[in-house]
Amino acid sequence: MSHPKAFNIDSQCIIGGDFPLIIAGPCVVESAELVLETAWALKEITNRLGLPFVFKSSYDKANRTSHRSFRSIGFEPALKILARVREDVNIPVLTDVHETSQVMAVMEVADIIQIPAFLCRQTDLIQTVARSGRVVNIKKGQFMAPEDMKFAVEKVTDTGNQRVFLTERGSSFGYHNLVVDMRSLVIMRQFAPVVFDLTHSVQMPGGMNGRSGGQREFAPYLARAAAAVGVDGFFMETHPNPEKALSDGPNMVPLSEISALLESLLEIWKVSRPYWESASLSPVA
Repeated sequence: MSHPKAFNIDSQCIIGGDFPLIIAGPCVVESAELVLETAWALKEITNRLGLPFVFKSSYDKANRTSHRSFRSIGFEPALKILARVREDVNIPVLTDVHETSQVMAVMEVADIIQIPAFLCRQTDLIQTVARSGRVVNIKKGQFMAPEDMKFAVEKVTDTGNQRVFLTERGSSFGYHNLVVDMRSLVIMRQFAPVVFDLTHSVQMPGGMNGRSGGQREFAPYLARAAAAVGVDGFFMETHPNPEKALSDGPNMVPLSEISALLESLLEIWKVSRPYWESASLSPVA
């Protein structure tokens, strides 16, 4: 049984359908070579497993801990590379925006426009993205209760755009640490399809002398738990060599490990799905 708010991202890719959506790619556009290598590899893996796939990478990391950290190769060059992924690899693309002024340019290259977790309460940004007609992914803020994400979804749907989903990426637990409350997946799935972000959930924000750390070794464990609880997709950042990545290396999954990880997630997801799809729990009125 599909999610009642399931929808197509493009003619061949659906979220909330009979298979979990995979959103994956390097944290930030570092170069055309890296992005295209990763995109082709991920397409081959997901095609082999029969999984819908959206490529993800940011053209700019506007929320780095320190302004001295790498942000972007440039707005226009990065968008051109994402356009090549969409056209040459022939897959949908997701990227995030930080300002309303960026939306018109981004909508030309992205099938899904993402609202970063830190900006999930920014009404003008959310509704500008919604009016673009693109699919909207809103990341739950590390500071947000899952039931309050209902109102973020309504900011999108009240513009007439019904294609919106939510992404769980952990909640702040003291300083420099995140935890995942698996109840949030159940709660938020009442409002829209839900994706679990396994790599940002193991991020350790700040705490490394102006950089964020992470514990990528725990990402598969949290992802398998989310597959059992019930989600409509998985979000993961990956890199051929995370140790040399220019952003979020400590929490990214090595590209060489993605195939085995997806195989395990798909197996658990298939076995668990009849149970969580038939559940009648309604924790939010």
